[in-house]
Amino acid sequence: MQKIKIKRFDKKLPLPEYKTAGAVGFDLMARETTNIKPGMVGYIPLNIAVETPKDHILLIAARGSTHKQGLMPVHGIGIGDPDFRGDEDEYKFPAFNFTKDTVVIKRGTRIAQGIFIKFTKAKWQEVNKMKNKTRGGFGSTGER
Repeated sequence: MQKIKIKRFDKKLPLPEYKTAGAVGFDLMARETTNIKPGMVGYIPLNIAVETPKDHILLIAARGSTHKQGLMPVHGIGIGDPDFRGDEDEYKFPAFNFTKDTVVIKRGTRIAQGIFIKFTKAKWQEVNKMKNKTRGGFGSTGER
């Protein structure tokens, strides 16, 4: 485990935590109650700013149960760059309300999860032809 600096904007809410010994994602919760009208996007503040290690990203994704609340992440997943680490750089979860009713996310609701992932930056080497055989095109492994 690596120590990572974190700032909570509301210290009355707990630090993010891994809920089981085998969990790779830590739960993130709403800092304040957020109302999201039908067909609209709301930005749910997640109560944290972090100093993500320089060779990592902080991937933010919906929890498995988030869709049960009538919400889905606008961008599929969020990628927190290692230079998004300022004192006021609070992570938010942009969520789309796909229901016909206003969705209320109450303060303290676990709404997203975070995972630190190591990355490699590419230095491009352009070629005119790839040496490997073609697999059959995008989506070639079948429909199922």
